[in-house]
Amino acid sequence: MAELRWDPFIKDWTMVAGNRQGRPQMPKDWCPFCPSSGNVPEYEVMKYDNDFPALSTSPGEPDPVGTEFFKTARNYGKCEVILYSPEHRARMTDLSDGHMEKLVNLWCERFEALRADPKIKYVFIFENRGEAVGVTMPHPHGQIYGYPFLPKKLALETGSAKEYYEQNGRCLFCDFLQKETEFEKRVIFQNEHFTVLLPFFSAYPYGVYLLSNAHRQYITDFTPEERRALGVTVRSTVGMLDGLFGFRFPYMMCMHSAPVNLGDYSKDFHFHIEFYPPMRSAEKIKYNASSETGAWAACNPTCPEETAQELRQAYRRYLTEKERQK
Repeated sequence: MAELRWDPFIKDWTMVAGNRQGRPQMPKDWCPFCPSSGNVPEYEVMKYDNDFPALSTSPGEPDPVGTEFFKTARNYGKCEVILYSPEHRARMTDLSDGHMEKLVNLWCERFEALRADPKIKYVFIFENRGEAVGVTMPHPHGQIYGYPFLPKKLALETGSAKEYYEQNGRCLFCDFLQKETEFEKRVIFQNEHFTVLLPFFSAYPYGVYLLSNAHRQYITDFTPEERRALGVTVRSTVGMLDGLFGFRFPYMMCMHSAPVNLGDYSKDFHFHIEFYPPMRSAEKIKYNASSETGAWAACNPTCPEETAQELRQAYRRYLTEKERQK
């Protein structure tokens, strides 16, 4: 069972992937992403096709349960794993500037490869980290999905950005970044090319955004200098989160580029990365319960201006530790 099923109430597709339920629990003394396993060659960073994909470039026919009302579609698309390092226990903060640049270049290479398929409408680069978000494979890695449709949240975001540009003649994200920078209190750190901040409307206590200072639509639009800076900034953001409470902080990292093969977004969309860390303190998880899940009515149990101060302190601790390790 692997197909798309249409939800007429929210006008979005659900990926039904019964094949993923059969994923094996990996033995503790073996990892398929380590070169020593014999499953992968020696590498620094590498693309690995997902063994249990929710989407496929060779999809089968949907199960014969679809009707005119219950619409189904083939689960066309691509699911890839991006291996960050051959070292099984490596942290992103352990990786050098040059290593991070190679990782960003691999993200860009795979983004271009997936967008070249006209059936793909959105290329989504992401990382799930930590047991709190359901990760059972500790080897450092992320993923890339190439969707044959524009997922609902991204449709809302891109639609809002286009509407704002039509009404104001300016980019919504550029104005957002300018206003947050002027207010200052929710900005965590900035460099020449990127800004990391805790948004005014953040639904997560530590749900930071990483935004390009320049107006760019895709990760592939960055210059070599910007790509290198992106790698360092992503690593610094992870180091900041790890520095909050002194342990490897769980998170979901989601890269938002403009849609692909769906028209021109050059004026109204702006590349950014959204982090969703599930912790609300060192010991407590922020669960998405009925209001958040059933009504999409977000609730942040902390004040962003106060947690931004915590994050700035954590960033300073990260920099101090990084300097000490030189």
